[in-house]
Amino acid sequence: MAVALIAKSASTGTSETPKPYLPAVKTDGNITLTGKMDDPLWLQAMPVDLNYEIMPGENQPARQKTVALVLYNNDYLYFGFRCYDSVPSAIRANLADRDKMFSDDFVIVSIDTYNNYQKGLEFAVNPYGIQGDLMMMGSGNEDSSYDMVWHSAASVNEEGWIAEMAIPFSVFSFNSADIQDWTITLCRIMPRDSRYMMSWTMLDRNNPSWLGQGGVLKGLEGIKPGKSLSFLPYLMIEQKGDRSDVSDPESPMELSKIKARVGGGITYSPGPNTTINAVINPDFSQIESDAGQISVNSTFALYYPERRPFFMAGMDLLQTPMYYSRTINNPLFAAKINGKAGRFSYLALAADDRNTSITVPGEEKSNTVTTGDRSYAGAARVRYDMENENFVGALLLNRNFTDGHNYVGGLDWNLKFWKNWYWSGELFLSKTREMNNTELFDNSREFGSTGKDAAFNGEKYYGTGLHLALSRAGRKYSFSLVQNNFSPTYQTYNGMFPEVNIRTSNMNHRYTFHINGKVIQRMQVFSNALLGYNFDGDFKRLIIQPGFSVSMIGQTQMSYTYTVVNQERFSDVMFKGVSRSQYNLSTKPLKGVSISFSGSTGKSIRRSAEPELGKGYNLTSSLSLEPVSWLKTSFSWSTSRLESIATGTEFYNGHIFRNVTTFQFTRKLFVRGIGEYNTFDNSFNIYPLVSYKFNAFTMFCAGMTRDYLEYNQDESNIYRTTGHQYFIKLQYLFTL
Repeated sequence: MAVALIAKSASTGTSETPKPYLPAVKTDGNITLTGKMDDPLWLQAMPVDLNYEIMPGENQPARQKTVALVLYNNDYLYFGFRCYDSVPSAIRANLADRDKMFSDDFVIVSIDTYNNYQKGLEFAVNPYGIQGDLMMMGSGNEDSSYDMVWHSAASVNEEGWIAEMAIPFSVFSFNSADIQDWTITLCRIMPRDSRYMMSWTMLDRNNPSWLGQGGVLKGLEGIKPGKSLSFLPYLMIEQKGDRSDVSDPESPMELSKIKARVGGGITYSPGPNTTINAVINPDFSQIESDAGQISVNSTFALYYPERRPFFMAGMDLLQTPMYYSRTINNPLFAAKINGKAGRFSYLALAADDRNTSITVPGEEKSNTVTTGDRSYAGAARVRYDMENENFVGALLLNRNFTDGHNYVGGLDWNLKFWKNWYWSGELFLSKTREMNNTELFDNSREFGSTGKDAAFNGEKYYGTGLHLALSRAGRKYSFSLVQNNFSPTYQTYNGMFPEVNIRTSNMNHRYTFHINGKVIQRMQVFSNALLGYNFDGDFKRLIIQPGFSVSMIGQTQMSYTYTVVNQERFSDVMFKGVSRSQYNLSTKPLKGVSISFSGSTGKSIRRSAEPELGKGYNLTSSLSLEPVSWLKTSFSWSTSRLESIATGTEFYNGHIFRNVTTFQFTRKLFVRGIGEYNTFDNSFNIYPLVSYKFNAFTMFCAGMTRDYLEYNQDESNIYRTTGHQYFIKLQYLFTL
């Protein structure tokens, strides 16, 4: 029997519609997870049906029956799902590393313990029991790098499949009330000809808050995680080698001695609302390498996603372009504290960085400079969380060198008004004193007409940054108006903000047609317009881009955008008629097959000392295959070409080929190989890894990195190793 009990919302939101609630049922025992829900304690739970298909249908009756059960004791919150399927052979499930199962069938639970819709934790399980955990921000963005230690089991049967979860209360932060009411969503994702999503609660597409539309798990009593302490030490044995002269293939390889490295981290939670983390000499050798990006003809520094666990955990408060954790390159020591006190959320971070890289932004170019110097980085964040996704906050960043520094401070906010309108913004001030080392970086390009330049010559200056956005997110019509003002001397050594001396106004419109036909499910038409000037009032760019997108069966999405107007002033040369077409296509037509293609063709500016208008393309394609449950291989190809319109001279033409193949023998054991060939710099890299994961943090791994360079010697192309590393690593989580 389905539970659809109605009560007043436990949240303090403005919705007048009462939320469905599920009474929390407490048990005295511990449930044994078998993946079959055969523990007799499950009989105490009250079942709830996932009655609604919310994607692609709109609150339609669910295509398949799903029953969820919820129980708890003093230590764990338990979820069980019976996922019935009329065609069990169509279930999509694969053995995979954690967080690599989101293309499969899976069930997912989202939990907001504070009921303010600012942040939620999500727990997902596929039919093989593979875990996925995420942090969901109030904006709806999800971060899969957030890891927690919890338990799961699952099995496939003739009626469908079953999943069980046991989530310790120690992974949550929550208030100190004796009786807790938590916002939860219970969903099942079923990828077939479409990616169907069934839910316990209905979804109002005029309300952009996913977290805010959950039901309520009502009446949790006696849950007190208390204090917790954990240690995460590691031992790593490694050997490195580098060619003494990279330009000479016959120069010798210089091999280091086999060395042992130790380090680790500590996490202490004095209560349910505060967490303290610290790491000493951290190592991230098991982190998957960054995919190569085409940087030719790009004058701005490239952005790479953060993958290191310490910098991801609890960092939802620093989701801003003003902060980019990968500027902390090689820390000897780092520590942070984050938590919540009443309506205030807070975070403080400090790091001792041994080899600091900073991005020096400009009007038309930015430079990433690896200083080789030690620096001290810090961040302090406080946010006042209000009802219904609203907040105001303050942020302070610092980076200190021996003879230089950079400080950034300011305010940010997000205010929701009416039903689906938002006003958000960031206002920041920077104070910089450059290092005095022109040998390190002697670029003398000027910061507008301020009289300051980019050379590291000890100059002092201030800068301002402003971001304002007015947006509407609706079922049919969405709109945004964004204003960015970043002064010529605005700098953030802790951030990734490559372009300054710019004022831009950007307007976006989007209208959605919900067709829900046999072939086409949804269609969107949209337009983007951008106008930019520098702080001296000089015109920089005007862009107008209409386009459309279509969602179809076969989990197929396609889009097309045409740049009707594209005018830009670059290096004091005005370029007009820089028209381009942009394409995107992704599809999962069959079980175990994923295909994607994206790119642009048309005119582009050759961004050099002597700029010129050219024509060419930038294309990226990928193919992912899972022929059996334990094997996945992905191929990607990126290419870029540009030639002069006036003379036909080829400016550049290159490719990046990449393959990632994973043999997943069990839930815990996998072998992964990464190979990448880059014709832009004639390099070839391979990264094999063997890993055994007991949980998200306890692991054993062994691997290597090997970098090759192609040399043209005596008119013959030869490859020589330029560097390598061999390593073995053991990491173990001790919890007290």
